[in-house]
Amino acid sequence: MSQSLEAVESAARAEFDAKFAARERGLSVSRKVIRSSANAIRAFHRGEMDDCSRLMDEAGVLLEEAETVLRDHPDVLFAGFVDDAAKEYAEARLTYALGLDGPLPSPEDLGVRVGAYLHGLGEAVGELRRRLLDLLRSGQLDRGETTLSAMDDVVDLLASLDYPDGMTRGLRRTTDVARALVERSRSDLTTTIVQERLRKDLSDQL
Repeated sequence: MSQSLEAVESAARAEFDAKFAARERGLSVSRKVIRSSANAIRAFHRGEMDDCSRLMDEAGVLLEEAETVLRDHPDVLFAGFVDDAAKEYAEARLTYALGLDGPLPSPEDLGVRVGAYLHGLGEAVGELRRRLLDLLRSGQLDRGETTLSAMDDVVDLLASLDYPDGMTRGLRRTTDVARALVERSRSDLTTTIVQERLRKDLSDQL
């Protein structure tokens, strides 16, 4: 091998070794973000709000770490797995905010890109459906209606963003899934309200 090719090999190995090491570290940390975010959502549904907040904070710190590790390698940073982690983190934060009827954090508040935020928002609809069913089982119909209204608002927002899938990473499909969940939830809520009215009517007649 000529001396000039040896120099090329040396330069290539130096760059790719650094990139590979950063990728492996970023991938490992991103998986931890996803795990902490999923555990935060589980804690939310169990009503363990302190644990939920702690796990969301943990996920946020880890997400910053993943982005810092890959800052010098934007081709890896924007390859997908960090965005997937950011989406899961956004889903946890947005489920918490919407589920408790609190202020909605912005993408800037969460430190995530708009695409990851919107996908997280769409997937939060599924978590809100679970919350709505829990509310119906416990007889909290007013809060169930508030939750359904929040789900409706999310779908309306997502449906208004009609851009090519290549730009949004398939947001249209996420929107379609969310819309179907909203309609099923509307049916469940309506059925429960009608049953409750019938029960009250029968009780009044006795």
